[in-house]
Amino acid sequence: MPSEKSARVSQRKRTRNRILRSSTRTRIATALDAITQEDKDQANEAVKKAIQGLDRSAKKGVIHKNNASRRKSRLMKRLNATSEK
Repeated sequence: MPSEKSARVSQRKRTRNRILRSSTRTRIATALDAITQEDKDQANEAVKKAIQGLDRSAKKGVIHKNNASRRKSRLMKRLNATSEK
């Protein structure tokens, strides 16, 4: 059983991580939506913000760095696929 202090600490970390994870997911969803709209300027900006969010999440340990890299790669792959059309 965790001590009271470690329980409080993990609750604070959990709250902080949920906020960061949620905002990152929102940025990714916005980027994917912009890509499907096929507005290149808006899509580029949205993908840039999503990548920044993924990098921040990985740096803070909310998600694993390879997970962030994989997601960034898939985002760029989709962005580049729509740019080629």
